[in-house]
Amino acid sequence: MSSYAALLRVPHARRTFGAALLGRLSYGTVSLSLMLAVKSATGSYAVAGTAMALFGAASVFLSPLRALLIDRYGPRRALPPMTGAYAVLLGVLAALTWRPGASGLLLGAAALAAGACTPPLGPTMRTVWSELVGRREGLLQRAYSLDGVAEELLLVSGPLIVGVVVQFAPAAFGVAISAVLVAVGTAAFVASPAVRGIAGRDAVRRGRSGGISPVRGLAQPVVVAVGVGLALGALDLLVLAFADARQHADAVAWVMAALSAGSAVGGLANGAISWSAPARVRLPFLAAGLAAALGAAALAPGLVTLGAAAVVAGLFVAPALTTAYLVADETAGPAFRTQAGAWVNTAVNAGISAGTAGAGLLVARLPLAACFAVAAAAPVAAAVWGVRGVRRAARTTPEAAPGDGVPDAAQETGSAAR
Repeated sequence: MSSYAALLRVPHARRTFGAALLGRLSYGTVSLSLMLAVKSATGSYAVAGTAMALFGAASVFLSPLRALLIDRYGPRRALPPMTGAYAVLLGVLAALTWRPGASGLLLGAAALAAGACTPPLGPTMRTVWSELVGRREGLLQRAYSLDGVAEELLLVSGPLIVGVVVQFAPAAFGVAISAVLVAVGTAAFVASPAVRGIAGRDAVRRGRSGGISPVRGLAQPVVVAVGVGLALGALDLLVLAFADARQHADAVAWVMAALSAGSAVGGLANGAISWSAPARVRLPFLAAGLAAALGAAALAPGLVTLGAAAVVAGLFVAPALTTAYLVADETAGPAFRTQAGAWVNTAVNAGISAGTAGAGLLVARLPLAACFAVAAAAPVAAAVWGVRGVRRAARTTPEAAPGDGVPDAAQETGSAAR
C-alpha cells in the first residue's frame, strides 16, 4: 500500500482525483434514478427502458467524439460547457418526472440529449494521471489501477445511495442530485492546477510531439476490452439464470459482489506489482485468465462454487481493463490520450450491452454450462487476437520510424514498469 500512498503524495493528486470521483459518482446514481423517475412519471416500464436505452447509447457511443473535444481544446475549455449542458438536461428530466403525466416522447428526447452531453470525466482523469506522474516508475500503472477500483466502487455505491434517497423523496430527486454531483465535481476538477496545465492538441503540437492518431495501434486494447465486456455482460444474466434454476434468486447480489470484490483485489494487486513484461504482452494473458475462470464457472455444481469462480474471474477484470488503458495511453501519445482511453471505455461498455443481450438469447437455447463456455469464448478470442498483435508489433518495431505509433522495445519495457 505504500506505493499507493506515494501516488497520492504527488502534488495535486488527491485534490484532482477527489474532485473527479465526486463528479463520477453521478454516473453511479443517474441510471437507477432516471429509470425509476421515468417509470414513476409514465407508469410504463417500456417507456423507462426506452429512455434508458437512448440515454445509454448516446453516452457510450458518442464518448470518443466528446473525448476528441477534450483533446482538441483541453479539459478547461471543453468540460465546463459539456458538463453544464448535461447538468441542465438532467435538471429538465428531474422537473419533467417530478409528477406523473410526462410525455414519453419528450422524456426520450431529453434522455437522448443528456446522454449525448455526458462529460468524459473518467478518460480525462486518466489523461491527468499521465501528466501528473509522467514516466515515474510504477506510478502510472498504480494510478490507473487505483482509478479503476475507485470507479467500480462508485458504480456499486451509487445505486445504494439512490435506494436511500427514494425512501424519503421522489426518484426525480435522485436525478437532480446526479446533476449537482457532476456540476460541483467538474467545477472542482477543472479548477485544479493539474488540469489547468493541460493544453489542447494545437498547443501540444507546438510544444512537443503530439503522438499518432488514436485509431492506429488501438486494435489490441479495444478488442480485449470488447471481449472482457462481452464476458461481463453475459455473466450478469447467466448468474441470474443459475440462481433462478436453484430457486435462490436472492443469491445473485452475493455472487456479483464476489465478482466486484475479486476485481478490487486484483486491481490493487496489479498496481502494486512491478511487472517485467510490457503491458501489451500482459494484456492477452489477463484476458485468458478471465476466460479460464468463466470456464471453471461452467462446471460449478452450486452457488458457493459459482461465487468462488466469480472471485477468481474478478481477479482478472480490473487488471485487464487497467492494462488496456495503459496500452492505449502509450500508443496514442499526449495529444490523443483522452480519445484513446474513451475508445477502450466505449468498447467495454458496448461489449457489456451486447453480452447481456446475447446471453438472453443463449439461455433459452443451450444448457447453462454451455452458456458459460460460450461466454468464456469471447475473452479467449480477444486473447488470441492480442497475442497476434504482440507478434506483429515485434516484427515491425525494429523497422519502425520514430513517432509512427509502434512503441520501441525500450519504451514498452519502461511503460510496463510505470
